[in-house]
Amino acid sequence: MPRKLLTPLFSVALLLASCSEPAPNVTSTIITNAIIYDGSGDGALRGAVRFDGDRIVATGALEPLVGETVIDAGGRVLAPGFIDTHSHHDSAMVEYRHMPGVLSQGVTTIVRGADGFSKDDDGLQFLSQAEFNLAFAKSPAAVNVASYSAHNSIRYVVMGDDNRRPASPEELDAMAALVEADMKNGAIGLATGLEYEPGIFSTTDEVIALAKISAAFGGRYMSHLRDEDDRFMDAIDEIVQIGRKAGLPVQISHIKLADRDYWGTADAVIKKLNAARQDGVEVSADIYPYERWASNLAILFPERDFSDREVAEFTFEHTAAAEDIVLSEYAPNPEFNGLTIAEVARITERDLPTTLMELTQAADDYRRDTGRGGASIIAKGMNEADVVALMNWEFTNICSDGGHGPGHPRGYGAFPRVLGRYVRDLGVLALPEAIYKMTGLSAAAMGIANRGRIETGFYADLVLFDPKVIEDRATMQNSTALSVGIHKVWVNGVLAFDNGAPTMRYPGRIVSRDEQ
Repeated sequence: MPRKLLTPLFSVALLLASCSEPAPNVTSTIITNAIIYDGSGDGALRGAVRFDGDRIVATGALEPLVGETVIDAGGRVLAPGFIDTHSHHDSAMVEYRHMPGVLSQGVTTIVRGADGFSKDDDGLQFLSQAEFNLAFAKSPAAVNVASYSAHNSIRYVVMGDDNRRPASPEELDAMAALVEADMKNGAIGLATGLEYEPGIFSTTDEVIALAKISAAFGGRYMSHLRDEDDRFMDAIDEIVQIGRKAGLPVQISHIKLADRDYWGTADAVIKKLNAARQDGVEVSADIYPYERWASNLAILFPERDFSDREVAEFTFEHTAAAEDIVLSEYAPNPEFNGLTIAEVARITERDLPTTLMELTQAADDYRRDTGRGGASIIAKGMNEADVVALMNWEFTNICSDGGHGPGHPRGYGAFPRVLGRYVRDLGVLALPEAIYKMTGLSAAAMGIANRGRIETGFYADLVLFDPKVIEDRATMQNSTALSVGIHKVWVNGVLAFDNGAPTMRYPGRIVSRDEQ
């Protein structure tokens, strides 16, 4: 062969050989053509996000690598996965491991122990942090879970049925030991529900003593306040006092003005909270975007005297009208499920106060006899103008306070409702601020590291949604209807929600104080 032909043929051979070599082992995924809100509250950037395994590895003006999985965002919004700081979606977790109502809202992390309760899947047995960790490791959920040490459950396991009184020193020591154990096993703080039993019978000093244990571990304190209606300002004073004396950040659960006499006073509440912060108490709050609240029937009687007619009359005059209090679940007589107090009164031919007293007493008897909840209610008690004002406070983040199954629509619609109604339709909250209140601010309020931001090194918890379409569909009549507008959700880099449904993958992890 002539020498002059050797070089071109050799070059062609080298070229063919190089083309036949396999591409490097690329495991990353890139989301391109996205409108990125990074969870800081800043404006949007158009670009791409790359993650590899469970972490974000690059953001900005990126080009796909050879062999990389490419997701075209199509100009949709890409945000950090939302963090639900007050959730009850941990109940029935065996049945709802796929978390449809959570993922369809774009939520990638839920916080449990809310209202001071931590129970097993049947809602009966106290579940310590260690026990929850073990159960979750055996059967993880589709989303991440952070936990508070739960005061109400701990108080009950120590004091039993004899809990309508202050705790003895020995009982307080026993509770302290359980809180300490929870903190050692990764709880992010102490949570109370001081409007519920048995926490309602605790003294402020008891709560401070237990909160100090949380503080010693670098934890926090979260509370459903002792009163959310006529004694609301006193309840705020109490949580501020707990934060000051225990020396830790405090979070007001689902802040609301649920007494008509307080409607229109949101500015005064915010002024009080800002004064506490200026005085060194790191107080914050979360909120859900509804005028209706949900709870149990007994809370309408703060002293738990269900024969107190004046309290029953006060309820209808100040808290909610009989027509606006729905028995969402009434165990003593399921025929009353879905009826209002006014409707039950007509059926039973009782006046309204008597109806409320009798219903509540029967529900309390049932709860004490069976150990199960007696009656759940949904009541219209808030003013939307107050909801908007409190939502706009710079230290208020978004939560759902919701769960699975029938009940309040917040369990399936809270986050899309904020983005649809309050951002897009009413324009009372800017999109970057709303996302911040679902991500970066939420993570800060819970003390959660490396989540809630689109940033290199953070976990790849991401939600891709269309701001023009996103909307809650859950209603009082159909409380488990899935929201629309959430396109895809990744949890720890794993696609957990796609095309309107969970992918039936379970990449969720326990989120603890020391997670890195």
